Amino acid sequence: MRENFVPFELERIMSIWEYQVEYNLSESGVHPMTTDELLQGNPDLIQKLTQVELNYPQTNGSVELRENIAALYPGATREHIVATTGAAQANFTSILTALDPGDQIAVLLPNYMQIWGIAKNLQLDVRTFSLKEELGWGLDIDELNRTVTDKTRLIAVCNPNNPTGHIMSSEEMNAVIAAADKVGAWLLADEVYAGAEHNTDSVTPSFYGRYDKVLAMGSLSKAYGLPGLRIGWVATTQDMAEEIWARQDYVTICTTMLGNWLGAYALSPEVRPRILDRTRNHVRHGYNNFNKWCEENADLVSFIPPQAAAIGFVRYKRQFNSTQFVERLIQEKKVYVVPGDHFGLDHHLRISYGLSDTYVNEGLKLLKDLLLSVE
Repeated sequence: MRENFVPFELERIMSIWEYQVEYNLSESGVHPMTTDELLQGNPDLIQKLTQVELNYPQTNGSVELRENIAALYPGATREHIVATTGAAQANFTSILTALDPGDQIAVLLPNYMQIWGIAKNLQLDVRTFSLKEELGWGLDIDELNRTVTDKTRLIAVCNPNNPTGHIMSSEEMNAVIAAADKVGAWLLADEVYAGAEHNTDSVTPSFYGRYDKVLAMGSLSKAYGLPGLRIGWVATTQDMAEEIWARQDYVTICTTMLGNWLGAYALSPEVRPRILDRTRNHVRHGYNNFNKWCEENADLVSFIPPQAAAIGFVRYKRQFNSTQFVERLIQEKKVYVVPGDHFGLDHHLRISYGLSDTYVNEGLKLLKDLLLSVE
């Protein structure tokens, strides 16, 4: 066993506590759909679902699923797509494919720390650049350009961002592309929150098609409310898709047949708009409720409004460590939120607001009680 292995703290702690607390405000998506809601109770579809043979699908994803995914990316075909067991596996096998031990990777912070942890465990040379709170969670372009060197082989970003909900401007996207192009690096873009926008019904533009060495990650988890299907994907060049598929043969082999069938249905042109409308309704209503709480408690927290996703990343006006606070919150109040430590940024909390108002508000009340009791 490697003594210097870096565990994925967010996912491990979440898996321990999310079903043990009374109020789980750690969820980063909206309230999940049921199968009946997805199929709208259509008896013909339900009958078809029950007749799906539980065999292996094509191991890089069924033709219908990959074609529906490819339709989201201008110029892509099904040969540019690998369907994976969630975006987590897409990230993992893409890093395995694109990089060798000792290679340099530049990772955006704050971020979902899976890629950072993978890079550490694969003994990569990890550099970081930032979204800055003082820039309204905007990208520090100067820091990006200082971080990326001639040795950088991959730049990893998350857009829309987890945990801040920031959507990169055209200027920011162009800066990332220019930095990658200058040194010939791959650009890995985690885009799983695209479709969960607050202020527009237009889906956040992908990096795919804007540069010739992009790995664009997507998933049915966040913007689609279907995390339990465990369907993710990577959109990339045909050659890279083949190489990633070859690594997948060693890891999961394939996704599930039911996941392929339901995923293809969810991403069909007739159904996808309905699902995104549902997500945006949850996100926008939940944001209004959460923002009201933040305004009422401005003496305790500060909050830069997100542009996407059902999560608020708040700074608390106390000096204690975020992990230690969340441990007390779990034990004393039976409430779980995600500490900023898990995104590489202490003195913050990531709080879900994509659930029912009553549930969220009860959890927030208890969180406030603890904030008031500690210094």
